Amino acid sequence: MADKDDLGRRGEEIAATWLEGQGMTVIARNWRCASGEIDVILRDGDTTVFAEVKTRTSTAYGHPFEAITAAKAGRLRRLAAEWCRANPAAAEIRIDVVAVLGAWSPRPTVEHVRGAV
Repeated sequence: MADKDDLGRRGEEIAATWLEGQGMTVIARNWRCASGEIDVILRDGDTTVFAEVKTRTSTAYGHPFEAITAAKAGRLRRLAAEWCRANPAAAEIRIDVVAVLGAWSPRPTVEHVRGAV
């Protein structure tokens, strides 16, 4: 069985590919600063999208979206603000959440909520 980090990387790859299939362009993956990390940063038209990816092998311990707590949402907002300070060209921004289930299966399930945070 793959470890948690392998599962997370696989989920982020699936999510990034899926979002590109929806017409978005990946700007950065795993952008890091002193405050944390943003999984995927994309361009959706004129909007910069900060995507948080949650990956699970099943819903036995809850849906991936359940991992987005109020504290996590606040941290995502602060990280997006830090990225915008470092990259002032961002006009409109949005924070999305992507759930990936069954990442190792031949047909993983992807759920995407725009503006979730």
